[in-house]
Amino acid sequence: MLFSNLNRKSFFEQLGSQQFDLLVIGGGITGCGIALDAALKGMKVALVEKNDFAFGTSSRSTKLIHGGLRYLKQLELKLVRDVGTERAVVHRNARHLVIPEKMLLPIVQAGTLGELSTSAALLVYDLLAGVKRSEWRTMLNKHETLKAEPLLAGEKLLGGGMYFEYRTDDSRLTIEIAKKAAEQGALLLNYIQAEDFIYENGKVCGAKVKDQHTAQQCQIRASTVVNACGPWVDLLRKKDNSLKGKRLQLTKGVHIVFAHSKLPIQQAVYFDVSDGRMIFAIPRGGVTYVGTTDTVYNQEIDHPVCTKDDVEYLLSATNKMFPSVKLNANDIESSWAGLRPLIHEDGKSPSELSRKDEVIVSENGLISIAGGKLTGYRLMAQKTVAIVQQQLGKNFDNTSTKGVQLSGGQFNSEEHFQHEKVKMADRAKSLGISQHVAEEWFYRYGSNMPVLLQNAEQLLGNHSASDTIHLAEWQYAVEHEMVLHPADFLVRRSGKLFFQHQPSQILISALVDFLAQKLNLNEQQSSMMLNQTLAVYQDAVSFN
Repeated sequence: MLFSNLNRKSFFEQLGSQQFDLLVIGGGITGCGIALDAALKGMKVALVEKNDFAFGTSSRSTKLIHGGLRYLKQLELKLVRDVGTERAVVHRNARHLVIPEKMLLPIVQAGTLGELSTSAALLVYDLLAGVKRSEWRTMLNKHETLKAEPLLAGEKLLGGGMYFEYRTDDSRLTIEIAKKAAEQGALLLNYIQAEDFIYENGKVCGAKVKDQHTAQQCQIRASTVVNACGPWVDLLRKKDNSLKGKRLQLTKGVHIVFAHSKLPIQQAVYFDVSDGRMIFAIPRGGVTYVGTTDTVYNQEIDHPVCTKDDVEYLLSATNKMFPSVKLNANDIESSWAGLRPLIHEDGKSPSELSRKDEVIVSENGLISIAGGKLTGYRLMAQKTVAIVQQQLGKNFDNTSTKGVQLSGGQFNSEEHFQHEKVKMADRAKSLGISQHVAEEWFYRYGSNMPVLLQNAEQLLGNHSASDTIHLAEWQYAVEHEMVLHPADFLVRRSGKLFFQHQPSQILISALVDFLAQKLNLNEQQSSMMLNQTLAVYQDAVSFN
């Protein structure tokens, strides 16, 4: 059955009528990774998410699969080694989404690292992270650094280090994991709220859930339950009456987006801020985004926003490092704010808190996982599923996700990847689709791109070329990626709201009409959907 909300009624009925080995609550990258790992081992798995997949932290990161260079400062060598090694694994399993790119680290007077310490840190990083030789760091003098990035402030510049990080699309990585889990037999459904737990003999054995779309309710029965709700983890621990001992400390991270012409850097830059932190400036398509902040957050979890203080902090830091660009708030095209679910440690600032993950098992058997990094999702899943197996007391397949290519990642090698890229571009050209769009689709959908081209071929006779491109993509999103609301596509399946926000505004109304027709919505539902989407758009392009 297609991974589509067109099958929502059937999926919901299955949730309430079957007995599962594992119920995962939370559809971010951690929860979806757990569902995939468990399904591969032969477990019967259900996953529910109260919003959309990747709604929270998993769509609001810096969008890097990186080895955690900054964690060397905190001497978290195992964390650097683990996530560095994982970076290569995630790249192999999703080549279309995890792309190596040069990163420049300017060395400045009174900066975080000096010339010798930068060289040593990058070397240790390369060794710990298992970086392949062709991507080892290169040290640059001042002249070479300015040649690599002419916009840098020259006065305090001493030199630089050039190394490799891997850019990704965090929310697309999450949905590709979810799709792969569904391929392996897991039942995943978005917009399902877990309202309470079910217990038998003092042990958690499922959850009472509500469909946010239809208001229907049911009970999901499962032998084990994992709480993978990211920033919401402690809320579920509280429902389980097990919120004691270790707790979350939420911190907020904000990114702001400029037209690339406003900040025309030649590669990504990781640079010092006067408060001792470091932030990224990353070119992507026609934009450059800058982030992130790191501040304690104690407000509404569902709706973190970019504030004027966040904007001023990032603008000040960027203008000091790239003084000729003279950016101001009017240059910001969009922004996003996300929350990091870190483990609280007394006396530590947000930036000092460890990014290590933590698994907490309650007396009632609820397994909660928090903390961790985007890059380490697979290892977090592996650790959690091992505890699930212990609770189940059964033997399952020993299959590992290490060599499992994700949905869209069906490529045997880099050569195969590049061959398919050319092949898809040629086929797209024969349909009147530009090379720019073809490349955008290939790096978004990978080996699933032929489905979009087939959609386009069927639509061409009845629609203009531009409408065909939009409709082919929307059709794929509804039929294969569980899109239920416009923001699911605009924010989390395509990123268009952040990275192509002007075209997105024009298309919102047309997308609402398309979804209303596909999902059989009435006029009132369509109007509500339009208003909700315009509110999401407004959040992305304004700050308080």
